[in-house]
Amino acid sequence: MSDMITADLVDLDLSADTKEAAARALAERMVALGRVTDLEGFLADVAAREAQMPTGLDGGIGIPHCRSAHVTEPTLAFGRSAAGIDFGAPDGPADLIFLIAAPAGADDAHLTILSSLARQLMNSEFTDALRSAGDAETAAALIRGDETPAATTGAAAAASASQNTAAAPVAASAGTAAATKDADPAADERPFRIVAVTSCPTGIAHTYMAAESLENAGREAGVELVVETQGSAGFTRLAPEVIAAADGVIFAHDVPVRDKDRFAGKPTVDVGVKAGINRPADLIGEVRAKAARGEVTSGSAPATPVERAGEAGEGYGTKLRKWLMSGVSYMVPFVAAGGLLIALGFAIGGYEIKSAPSVLNHFVWTQTDSWAALMFQIGAVAFGFLVPVLAGYIAYGMADRPGLVPGFVGGMIASTINAGFLGGLVAGLLAGGVVMAIQKIDIPKALRGIMPVVVIPLVSTAIVGFLMFVVVGKPIASAQKGMTDWLNGLSGSNAILLGALLGLMMCFDLGGPVNKVAYTFATAGIAVSNPSDSAMKIMAAVMAAGMVPPLAMALATTVRGKLFTETERENGKAAWVLGASFISEGAIPFAAADPLRVIPSSMVGGAITGALSMAFGATLRAPHGGIFVVPLIGNPFLYLIAIAAGVCVTTALVVLLKGLRKPAQQASAGGSAGTAATAKEAKQPVAA
Repeated sequence: MSDMITADLVDLDLSADTKEAAARALAERMVALGRVTDLEGFLADVAAREAQMPTGLDGGIGIPHCRSAHVTEPTLAFGRSAAGIDFGAPDGPADLIFLIAAPAGADDAHLTILSSLARQLMNSEFTDALRSAGDAETAAALIRGDETPAATTGAAAAASASQNTAAAPVAASAGTAAATKDADPAADERPFRIVAVTSCPTGIAHTYMAAESLENAGREAGVELVVETQGSAGFTRLAPEVIAAADGVIFAHDVPVRDKDRFAGKPTVDVGVKAGINRPADLIGEVRAKAARGEVTSGSAPATPVERAGEAGEGYGTKLRKWLMSGVSYMVPFVAAGGLLIALGFAIGGYEIKSAPSVLNHFVWTQTDSWAALMFQIGAVAFGFLVPVLAGYIAYGMADRPGLVPGFVGGMIASTINAGFLGGLVAGLLAGGVVMAIQKIDIPKALRGIMPVVVIPLVSTAIVGFLMFVVVGKPIASAQKGMTDWLNGLSGSNAILLGALLGLMMCFDLGGPVNKVAYTFATAGIAVSNPSDSAMKIMAAVMAAGMVPPLAMALATTVRGKLFTETERENGKAAWVLGASFISEGAIPFAAADPLRVIPSSMVGGAITGALSMAFGATLRAPHGGIFVVPLIGNPFLYLIAIAAGVCVTTALVVLLKGLRKPAQQASAGGSAGTAATAKEAKQPVAA
């Protein structure tokens, strides 16, 4: 931190009486040293950050901070106010003010240093030493870590150790538990385990202060507490086994928690980041109380076996799958909204509604056709975003936010040159790759501040645009046209075989990557204003097959409930609604509990349904909706027969396979019971 704060950036007699004046006084010191290029612009960024959430903390601390394009290098200024300045803290004015200035493109090393400072602020010995510092050089040395007061040596060591707890439980708690167990072998109960996530808008200060506060409170409460800090310096995901072993979850955040579904199904306390700083003990108490009451979050459906298998891999194939699924997951809501609106427009006004004039110039409130045209035209606009969103968020998955601009632009170019879905995939991968390559270049400090705002968007967009327009665009457009012509030419046995294949894919991993590939293939075909008949048949087959697994599990739990646990029977009730709504994930609890019977049975039923749907010539213009869009389906009666056939086949197979297993289970249970009885008579314990 030696280059981040010097004595020239310390004011021990700060005379400002407002937080704006304090920020200006400290920022002027940064300007004088060339650390800030535009005082007013920088102060505007500080004010914007302050407007998001007050930066005052309990204990007399104010930490105004921001990322700004006007900052040349990470800088810290410190001021001490005798009168105190109101930064919005609950306990009153702040006398210690830290102004943190980070460039828009600050590197991870500098941000890690700033996060370390944020953690130090939670130690009272450190702040007391700053209050008693006699000169600016001493204060700067304390902040840099060059001078450590004797009273704070132990605390500093503890703070340093706590920074390494992102991947392991708090050592103090674990050690206490181990010592207790060694002293008393009967005390085999493990400590209560909590995982936490902290994050704030800029990811520089509050994120890490909340983490430090929670970890300290965890030690005092005797619980094992592990924190994932989702800050500007990036974040390391908690290991899946650590999350699985946790008894509760604390979210202390002011921005959305990334990959939040990892924590579903556990007692959860969800609060703002300042609550994590100011009342960590209360949060620990709340989550323990929820666990005692059995309260858990519903969250999303758990990951499929296929998805879980991919989490541990770090190979290129796994990364590519995640990048592509990132784009698809953001694209699907546009598909659903746009497709359903277009389908409703057709249902109300007929297929000729696509030729209606713009509702901007011609809309009559009392005419049905005007409302139909409005729905169609809104849906068409939503569909226009599909390829750019797909490309943009593939690039986002690869390179984070810097990948969005070239990704979206590349996707729009793909739409412009009729490269379609394939063009979007290529544009997204190109954009992410180009940005990642640029980020590896060693840039002088003076230019780092403008990299994410100007240089990366400019250079990456120009490169991606050139490649899409001049190099790869035309071949991809030709390939897209060839695929479309092939689909249009499908008939007879070829169409039936395709329907069976898509049905198998839809039921293989129940909402996982293979399922998404089939679904995306179908929606790409109808994502035009005038889709072909073959494309609509494919969409119908895909949706029909995707409805089979949850409906079959619901039927199986109804006709042969004794083959299922009480929890599965309850899940079966919900699976009726989920299946009818085309939510394949409704079958995941059953597949996770018994994959060798449920998944193959579902695949057989899905293949039959997909094949029958294609054979019956059922068509579908809407990309989602389940039975609720049956009026929009071509040949709806035969379509429902195809679904019923697949559901009955899957149900019969699941019941048969589970029934074959039941006698073996009973024999095993009987044997265990006999063993237990014998052991009881002999008054000997049964080995577990």
